[in-house]
Amino acid sequence: VQLQASGGGVVQPGGSLRLSCAASGGTLDTYAIGWFRQAPGKEREGVSCITNNGRTTAYGDSVRGRFTISRDNAKNTVYLQMNSLKPEDTAVYYCAAGVSGYGSSWCPALHEYDYWGQGTQVTVSS
Repeated sequence: VQLQASGGGVVQPGGSLRLSCAASGGTLDTYAIGWFRQAPGKEREGVSCITNNGRTTAYGDSVRGRFTISRDNAKNTVYLQMNSLKPEDTAVYYCAAGVSGYGSSWCPALHEYDYWGQGTQVTVSS
């Protein structure tokens, strides 16, 4: 499975962006999808996750209430709607696909993500 993240850009504080993670070479419906981000000089941070059927979602503390993850398995795409963006949201955002060893109702641990897309840059600046 190849993943392609897109939708990044430059936005003012308080603005919104929607990231997309599209798959090719396979289907996403057997995978949980996670979004991660990494800012310069910082460690990679988990942003959000959605299980393969979309019934379970999870968010990092720094984005909860502002970001929403969703998926359209028919389109083989997962989305990350980002609202009320802050300068500290500036980072390269990556999507990844994996399967939790606890089953499909759980988001995978970091080491369980097998496929990673290239990143898309999000810059929040006035």
